[in-house]
Parts: sequence; structure tokens; C-alpha cells
Amino acid sequence: FDKAAKMLGLAYPGGPLVAKLAEQGDPKRFRFPRPMTDRPGLDFSFSGLKTHTLTAIRQLEAAGELDEQAKADVARAFEEAVVDTLVIKCRRALDQTGLKRIVMAGGVSANTRLRERLALETQKRQARAYYPRGRFCTDNGAMIAYV
Repeated sequence: FDKAAKMLGLAYPGGPLVAKLAEQGDPKRFRFPRPMTDRPGLDFSFSGLKTHTLTAIRQLEAAGELDEQAKADVARAFEEAVVDTLVIKCRRALDQTGLKRIVMAGGVSANTRLRERLALETQKRQARAYYPRGRFCTDNGAMIAYV
């Protein structure tokens, strides 16, 4: 989220700012890829998604269309892609392992949309998601210290 925020001209830390901007975005304007969800396994990488986001922003800039609404639309597409990807991978992890608990940590785990979607998925599986306290949901260093 921080890298997407930087591309959109937002301050650091960018996660909360991207999420707030995404609230105003049109969910139908852009659909960004859900990386590595088309292959089995639990690996994921967001480098392709970051490239896709940058390309979309540059195309909007070149066309003179990168206004605040366009930024919100890009933020929404980015957030939806990240959330969908993480939910798919968490669902797959629960299904493959048979476990009923999952821990989400790191800065992205503070994202409200992710928490809402993961709550729905875990409820369907009679499972539960756990999160560190908010002050530990800032970066991976805090996540590693917590875990």
C-alpha cells in the first residue's frame, strides 16, 4: 500500500490514505490483476500489481485524466486486488490445512476492507482470523516482533 500511495502522490504511511481514497473510488472503472491466484499454492507477489498500478497512473497522466476521482478509482482497484488476493490465499490455506485459525499481521492487516472480507470467509469455514493490536499493524518489523 505504501508504494501505491507514493505513486498516487500520497504521504507515508500510505496504507490508511489509500484505503480512505479508495472509499471514493468507482469499483467498476478499473479491474487490476489478482496476482498468482490462477495457480495452486500459497505463494504471492505484488510486484506485477505495482507495475500495473504505475502503468495505469502513467496512462491517465498522459491522457490528462489523472484527477482526484481517477486517483480514487485507481486506489479502489488496487485495494480490491490486494484484498481479493489475500482472501483467496487465506481461504486456500484454511482449506488445504484444515486449520480453523489464521493470523494476519503487518501493515496491510489493519485494512478495514480486508478484515471485513476475511471475517466473511472465516465464518463460512467456521474458522477465525486473529490480528495483532493496531499499534503492531504498522510494518513487517512490528509483525515479526509480535509473532
